[in-house]
Amino acid sequence: MNENDVLAQQFEAHRTRLRAVAYRMLGSIGEAEDAVQESWLRLSRTDADTVENLGGWLTTVVARVCLNMLQSRRTRREDPLDAAVPDPIVTRADGGDPEQEAVLADSVGLALLVVLGTLAPAERLAFVLHDMFAVPFEDIAPIVERTPAAARQLASRARRRLQGAPVPDTDPVRQRAVVDAFLAAARSGDFDALVAVLDPDVVLRADTGALPAGASTMVRGSETVAGRVLGFARLARFAHPALVNGAAGVVAIADGQLLSVMGVTIRRGKIVEIDILADRERLAGLVVENLD
Repeated sequence: MNENDVLAQQFEAHRTRLRAVAYRMLGSIGEAEDAVQESWLRLSRTDADTVENLGGWLTTVVARVCLNMLQSRRTRREDPLDAAVPDPIVTRADGGDPEQEAVLADSVGLALLVVLGTLAPAERLAFVLHDMFAVPFEDIAPIVERTPAAARQLASRARRRLQGAPVPDTDPVRQRAVVDAFLAAARSGDFDALVAVLDPDVVLRADTGALPAGASTMVRGSETVAGRVLGFARLARFAHPALVNGAAGVVAIADGQLLSVMGVTIRRGKIVEIDILADRERLAGLVVENLD
């Protein structure tokens, strides 16, 4: 085994963690993979013998790459940040994909990713690295070009913003019961039954691909959302149960083609957020195993 092979093997040992960091930073599976690949390219151009802590070095590189990507993305966006539908991670309803589950360790639901997306890039980086991956503020400070105390303040501001994020019900059986009731109402076109499973202030985000890339529609209120859901009712007959970012969700598959992914956030037995991805281009970038 030559030197490059050894280095590649060492890198692979850190890949899952790096993907987890990048996904939380970016909310995009494809961009997260790009960030991880960039970290490998930078490592391959570096004298690895000078790197004392390879895991820490790679985490720092991925974080810097993600920070640049976030800053660039923020200058391009025209739609509200809280309207964006993050890339979902889809697994079987009974689990079964250890690599994907590792990326979602400590549970990163779609609702949390949406709120993370509203943070300033430096705030998001400080929160993700410190609160989710226990990176010391002394190591975060150089990445955001601030003092450790200032980096701590960034994470603190992010934490305050995240206090408004829904705290979901975690019982998988209850989650599935609510989602099943939602699907039954959608299939039958029962408007009142739909409203009954929705929180009065429910939020629906949908990326159908009809808007410019990355843009989503967002509506609020149980009756308005129920009306929009009935517009997706035709997809309900193709629905399969799945885990979407670790919570009960639904994918629509017809003739082997993925038509949509729906993630929901449930609190106190009611659906408080619905995220629907039906953009064919974005769906093509998702890896969805056989869910039958």
